[in-house]
Amino acid sequence: MDVLKQLIGRLHPLIVHLPIGFILLGLLLQWHDRKTRQFRKVLSLIFLWAGISAVLACSTGYLQYLGEGYAFDTVKWHLWSGIATALFSFVMYARIRKWEPVDFLSKIPMVAFSILLFVLISFTGHQGGNITHGADYLVEPLPNSIKSALGYETFEEKKIVLNEQNWEEALLYEEVIHPILNNKCVSFHNPKKTKGKLLLNSEEGILTGGENGEVVVTNNASDSEIFIRMNLPKDNDDHMPPEGKTQPSKEEIALIGAWLDAGHPFGGTIAESGLEKELFRPFFPVKVDNDYPNVDIAEASQDSIDAIKDKGIHIDKISKSVNFLKVSCLNKPSFSDSDFALLNPLKKQIAILNLGGTQVSDAIFEKLATLPHLTILSLDDTEITGKGIEKLASASEHLKSINLTNTEFQKPYLQKLADFKKLKKAYVFNTQLDANGTKSLNGGQIIVDYGNYELPAIASDSIVY
Repeated sequence: MDVLKQLIGRLHPLIVHLPIGFILLGLLLQWHDRKTRQFRKVLSLIFLWAGISAVLACSTGYLQYLGEGYAFDTVKWHLWSGIATALFSFVMYARIRKWEPVDFLSKIPMVAFSILLFVLISFTGHQGGNITHGADYLVEPLPNSIKSALGYETFEEKKIVLNEQNWEEALLYEEVIHPILNNKCVSFHNPKKTKGKLLLNSEEGILTGGENGEVVVTNNASDSEIFIRMNLPKDNDDHMPPEGKTQPSKEEIALIGAWLDAGHPFGGTIAESGLEKELFRPFFPVKVDNDYPNVDIAEASQDSIDAIKDKGIHIDKISKSVNFLKVSCLNKPSFSDSDFALLNPLKKQIAILNLGGTQVSDAIFEKLATLPHLTILSLDDTEITGKGIEKLASASEHLKSINLTNTEFQKPYLQKLADFKKLKKAYVFNTQLDANGTKSLNGGQIIVDYGNYELPAIASDSIVY
């Protein structure tokens, strides 16, 4: 019986649109027919259908209220206004048909009935929307400043600010747990929207619990309702927060569980809680290692870019958010030291430069030293030996990677690579260097990559097809 009650109750969101459609159709047709009055029989029939479908909507809505566990205070205005809408639809039917028992209603102007019915259906629909989507559903996308001006309580998103230096001194609840609950749960469990009569915006609300009892169990996350619901499948009706809303990450859920297992303290630091560092590491700032310097530069002239492209040199912006450029001479193998002058208009914007397979010589190092933001440099498949590379090292503040593969690069210049301030990797496969030689420089800061990797043999390699 309970299953049938729930099944019929869940038809409510579908059936409820029938009376809305009939009533709006009736009101529009009534306005259209206000002078000729040719459609009185059709109008009365429409409002009769509106009343019957409204009764069905009220019935299924009541079953949904019983089966889904809504608090009566949550649905009462929607329920009573729905019943009033159904009754008034029948009144409209009787008024148009001039039914004798309600003849006294003819003294009231028809326009008054229409306005009242429109107000009723609007109020009922608004109350239903508040139940399913929340009272602030329509204003939710608005900026907080506008919501505050309209009288709505706002909940600013709180950031978790942790790093390698301060994580142990941070307050566990105030600076970590509270921001997670605030950002993912408080919009449904606050003084203005107490879903399940549960408040999660304060210590008192969390400890008090909701209509189904306590939501936290001391030192036991697996028995704590708040943690259980966060881990339910998203399509489960009891999952928290509801499907379609911003969900907590697995790292945030793990932190909530660890906090509960630690006795859900509302005071004290992370160090005092005894929780492990690995729980908080995902919230440390992530260092982004871009292929360009972290500085702002002016945009290069499009005319200059077009002129250089006309010479067969490929140019691309590294990304839409920065003005740094990637320049490649892959399609201009004749590019030589003297051609470098072509790039002068883009000196400040060049961050990635590919001169692989060109005719450049060691003299290019002095010219490359004029590129203040050079970050990635490819000189593979050239006649480079390394002579003069110290000129580039002394001027380059940002170079992170240099490709010397298939060049004549020689051992006497290998140590010069250590003079580059930010160099991380040098590719030297198939050069004059001994592949068993120096593997790193500056205490491991610079990796010297000799390439020529071999994959380990596996059993399937011996299979003959």
